[in-house]
Amino acid sequence: MHDGTAYAPQDDTLASGDGTGPPLRDTEFHRVEPGGASGTITRSIAVEMPVAIEINGVNYAVLMATPAELFDLACGFARAERLIDDLADVVDIDTHTTPDGILVRLTLVPRVAERVFDRVRHRVSESACGLCGVENLAQALRPLPPVTMPTRATGADVFRALAALADHQPLNRATGAVHAAAACAADGAIRLVREDVGRHNAFDKLIGAMLRSGLSWDGGFALLSSRCSFELVEKAVLANCPMLATISAPTSLAVQRAADAGLPLRVLARPDAMLATATPSLEVF
Repeated sequence: MHDGTAYAPQDDTLASGDGTGPPLRDTEFHRVEPGGASGTITRSIAVEMPVAIEINGVNYAVLMATPAELFDLACGFARAERLIDDLADVVDIDTHTTPDGILVRLTLVPRVAERVFDRVRHRVSESACGLCGVENLAQALRPLPPVTMPTRATGADVFRALAALADHQPLNRATGAVHAAAACAADGAIRLVREDVGRHNAFDKLIGAMLRSGLSWDGGFALLSSRCSFELVEKAVLANCPMLATISAPTSLAVQRAADAGLPLRVLARPDAMLATATPSLEVF
């Protein structure tokens, strides 16, 4: 184990039935110290495996993910891809285990079905034309809607959530190898957490869990145990998240996309300090 504490799953009925295997595995290692080998130990490691997302019969994507809360992952992923607007657009979800990984089948209502095929057309080009990538480049940075929900959280509230985050990461306590995405109330209280080996997957799982439970941001914010990449900014904006806080630094494109959408960022959030990129009209720091 990472710290001698056994893994315990999130106390949450949303996850029931949508994981197809244990998220960690005990593995034997030979421990080596500077003075030489000191014996064999058993340590829990995070499970990472291919998870294929099939949407309305179309093989849409393959993610390398932790095999837990896969219904949350599928819903959050579909929202981030702009394939659904809310949970009402989802007719059914099921999982199927294969020798090569896990298949998650998502069925959407006819109203949004064409979005799947349109998105696939932009992602895969059959043309040999030298300019065929131009349209795909434009699709990579599609316009974002503005964030309309203001945050009521202050800097002190972000520090409060940051201090509590480790207590809500049972899988990371056991393995030391997974990311967390937390939905935090305006006062910094952590309301819901999802974990995964992939930072994008963890955030998709969180957003999907919020969709499935009808949980709103209510003036709070998201806290991620990762760097702030532009993909995570876009997921936050599309979920109308009032503010995004990350433990590591942002990229230039993340800062630009957040500013374009009016999303306040709190980055390099550590116990002693954090950096703020502000949209003053929407926040209090």
